[in-house]
Amino acid sequence: MNTIHTSEGPIRIRVAFFDTKPYDRDYFDTHKNNYNVEIKYFPVKLSADTASLARGYDAVCAFVNDELDAPTADILVADGVKLVALRCAGYNNVDLKAVWGRLHVVRVPAYSPHAVAEHAVALLLTLNRKIHKAYIRTREGNFTLSGLVGFDLYGKTAGIVGTGQIGRIAAEIFRGFGMEVLASDPYPNEGWAAEKGVRYTTMEELFRQSDVISLHCPLTPENHHLINEARLGMIKKNAVIINTGRGALIDTKALIHALKTNSLGGAALDVYEEEDEYFFEDHSTSVIKDDVLARLLTFPNVLITGHQAFLTHEALTAIATTTLGNIQNYFESGDLTNEICYRCTQKTCSRKETGRCF
Repeated sequence: MNTIHTSEGPIRIRVAFFDTKPYDRDYFDTHKNNYNVEIKYFPVKLSADTASLARGYDAVCAFVNDELDAPTADILVADGVKLVALRCAGYNNVDLKAVWGRLHVVRVPAYSPHAVAEHAVALLLTLNRKIHKAYIRTREGNFTLSGLVGFDLYGKTAGIVGTGQIGRIAAEIFRGFGMEVLASDPYPNEGWAAEKGVRYTTMEELFRQSDVISLHCPLTPENHHLINEARLGMIKKNAVIINTGRGALIDTKALIHALKTNSLGGAALDVYEEEDEYFFEDHSTSVIKDDVLARLLTFPNVLITGHQAFLTHEALTAIATTTLGNIQNYFESGDLTNEICYRCTQKTCSRKETGRCF
């Protein structure tokens, strides 16, 4: 539909990639020749300050910490950009209301749910059995066991908040350890739960009964700071919280208070609510000026990874091929299968009747 043709064939779709890292380039370069795209990589994050770099490009490709607010959209539209392709599933960094009707936004709704679910379990096992501490000790010739006591997962209760693809896989892994699994979701999958031996319950009961709480829900206005002071007060004293979803699902200051007062067993986090200032970059030679993050890093019962749950060969391959497919499909046929829009989130979209959001 939007492809320009010449006597020599279609002109390649020009795409500006923002916030790119070496692994992005490796996987996109591996697959780009299978698509009618021309890529320019920019290491900077997309924002109103950098959006002008996309002038002359047909589409931009953005990641989780890029800013797609109204000022950024204004610049992209003025510079002729028609499509924003998110190479991720989450889109809480997009002001859909501001973008709607001006830019189409597509995403990768599922890449490898196994990658994220398995990382959540890896975080739990590492934190619980102190694997990271034991590794450092033995590297230094220290084979003592003091301070490395964990607990059996078998017979304990895991609470899964959000039973989309990732949450369901995590629940099944926990069931494999012999754990009872409770789940909470506004749209329960009762058939799956009955088959896998999972029980849906209220959020309150899940918090009160679970020894392990794993967050697998998207970030929405309704569940911002889902884990807050009040809910931390419901949780068992020795319980562990795992978050591989979005950082702002947890009120970090309230989490720190719970850790300081020994009213929580620990936290294993792959995300942080203010992560865009630090994650994906090397700050090992500088001072971390975020006092909340710096304090969180001091706790012996906290384990943090830098938003790497998605980082597997299978997931990166799926992200690259789906993103490139989203871009080519729109410009060659108008296909917007993986589109997100403001009206869709408000459940007022006419897509079913028209096949397009606007």
